[in-house]
Order: sequence, then structure tokens, then C-alpha cells
Amino acid sequence: MSEIKEFDCQRGCEKQLDSEGSLNCTYRPGCCKLSVFDWLEGISDSDMQLLFQVRFKNTRKGIYINDSNQTIRIGDKVIVEATNGYDLGIVTLSGAMVARVLERSGIDGKNYTFKKIYRKARQADIEKWREATAREHSIMIRSRQIAAALGLDMKIGDVEVQGDGTKAIFYYIADERVDFRQLIKDFAEEFRIRIEMKQIGARQEAGLIGGIGVCGQAICCSRHMNSFQSITTSAARCQELSLNPLKLAGQCGKLKCCINHEASVYADALNSLPKVNGPIYLEDGEATLVKRDILKGIFWFSYDPGSMTNMHPVMADDLREILALNRQGKNAPSLVDNGVAEYSPEFLSAAGEESISRFDKKKGSKHHRSGKKESGHHHDNHKHHKGREESQK
Repeated sequence: MSEIKEFDCQRGCEKQLDSEGSLNCTYRPGCCKLSVFDWLEGISDSDMQLLFQVRFKNTRKGIYINDSNQTIRIGDKVIVEATNGYDLGIVTLSGAMVARVLERSGIDGKNYTFKKIYRKARQADIEKWREATAREHSIMIRSRQIAAALGLDMKIGDVEVQGDGTKAIFYYIADERVDFRQLIKDFAEEFRIRIEMKQIGARQEAGLIGGIGVCGQAICCSRHMNSFQSITTSAARCQELSLNPLKLAGQCGKLKCCINHEASVYADALNSLPKVNGPIYLEDGEATLVKRDILKGIFWFSYDPGSMTNMHPVMADDLREILALNRQGKNAPSLVDNGVAEYSPEFLSAAGEESISRFDKKKGSKHHRSGKKESGHHHDNHKHHKGREESQK
């Protein structure tokens, strides 16, 4: 019997069933949502030596204490304390980096009561955990059918079953308050487990599900973001992005989180650029601002208002001099006569540079073929004249 590998990116592990039928589970740091990198590895912290970060499904993580002083390392599967029963997770962080996580979360490690790590997971625990998590997809499909039958205005985005199989967390989205009394009764009767309903937002749902953004990378909410700030269109305006909802919206239907990443950089750059409130007056006419590169400090002007053709770039310092002359009632030198080149793209596209017909077998030209025919005809005439001369002799 060959070994079977199963990659569980929701929990960041690789499950492998060996030839004897036993299940081996291995932690894969790069194959999970909100993966971490311990850039303080090797730095000891006596206050954090008993604290470990344990990850569960998707973006759910927690800090647990190893008060029994067991030998625990990153990648170990551990049995941890839960509200009811126990849960199974994978250790992903330890040492001084845990202090940074607590500081970011606003938790005082000295006065906070952490849940406990009971022990390392045994083979029987891993088998039971695998059986419990295998039910999640079918439970989610059935729970959506029950909620739809009750006419509840909600969406169940994900289901997470606890490691001991006695409890399930239902992550849902709802715009208004939902009455769960009948729903929880139906869930408990259908699935025979404890029910916990947890409301999440659209961005949190996108982080749980994951996906690839237009940039070609994993979306930020599933890769590194665990706290979400409000995003407004003013952040897009200061970067002069196109206010197109289809382009600015992410997979969650809200404004993309990455709009806020560079908003402060653009805001600082805008403060150092001259403000253009109208056309600039030149010796050969008026030029209108068409576009600008905020980070490079380049402004593009065109003599044809509202046209993107024949644009002339002007640096920020040169523009200040032009505006100063205009305030004095003087016209600045022409953008054409002063040697400023028209705008041309800074990149070259490979599309169209080479024709696809270059892969076809080239045929001889007509001139080349006609040359062959003419040379052959001349050779035949030469033989004909030579034969006549011999016959005359």
C-alpha cells in the first residue's frame, strides 16, 4: 500500500497515511493562513518560556501556558484546554516573539489567565481529531440548508469542529440581529454536538476562506492581517486611484485593505508638491494638468484640455518657477521650446514586438524563384545555340 499525503492548508499541516494505516501529521509553516516567522528565534525570554502560540483552523490562534513544564517545540501537536472538553492544535510560536504578540493584542502577560496545555497529542488523539474535522464540510452544507428553511437572513461562512468532536463553531455573517433559538435546537438535534454561533464581518470571512488577489498573492486578511481598520475613499483619492467600485473592492465586497498600506506615504508626498488649481500660462498658450506622479514629483501637462495626447512632463521644482511667474502676471517659457520631451511610457510591452508567424517555415520569395527560372531558361538557350553551331559545322 503506497503512502497517501493530504495537505490541509486550513490548519497548516500535512497528513500522511503510511503503509501500516497510522496517521502522521506534520506542521507546514508556509501552508497556512496568517503564517508566522519567528525573527527573534534564539533570543531567550525568561518571562515567556512557558507561553506558546497554538493555531487551529484558518485564522484562529491562541496563547496557552505550559504549566506542567513539558518539552514542547514548534510544530508539536498538543492537547489544550477548551471551554468544554479539549481541543487539538499545532504550536507555531514560542519564546520572545510571544511577548510581541501579547503586546500587539493588548494583553498583560503577568495578570492574564491563560488556558493550559495539557500534553502532547497521542496517535489516538490525532485519529479522533481527523475524524471530527472530516465532518466539517458536510455539517456546513446541512447547516446552510436548515438556516434557509427557517428563513433566517444570515450566511454561514465556515464551520470548525473541536478536536474532541463535542463542539462546533459556526461562523456566520448577518446584517441584522438573528434569533437563533430555533436554529440552535435544530443544529443540536441534527449534529448531536454543542453549538457556538460566532458572528464575523465580511473581511473576516474573506480571511477564513482565503483566496488570491489581483496582485497575484494571497489576500492580506488571510496572509498577515488580524486587525481591520475602516477604509474610506479619501485614502483612494489621495493616491489618485480610479474610483471604480469594481477595481477598488476586494473579494469581500468592501474596499481593499491594501489601499491603507501606502495612504500615509502618499499623504506626506502630497504635502511637498505644489498645488495646481488651474491651467498654467505659457508663451505659446495655456497648458492643463492631465496627470501626475506623486512619488516621483512629475506633472504632465497638455495644450489640449482634457486630452491624454502630447503630454509634457514637468518636474515639481520647475513647476514652482512656472507658478511663480504666473503669479507675477508673466508667461513661462513654452514646454515645447525648452527641450522638454513629450510623454512616452517608461515600460515596453512585449506584445506585438514579434509576430507569431515567425514560427512558420519561410517560403522562397518570388524574385528568388523567378531568378532560378530565368537562369534555367538562359542555360537551355545556351545549349540550343551550341547545338546549332555544331550542326552547321
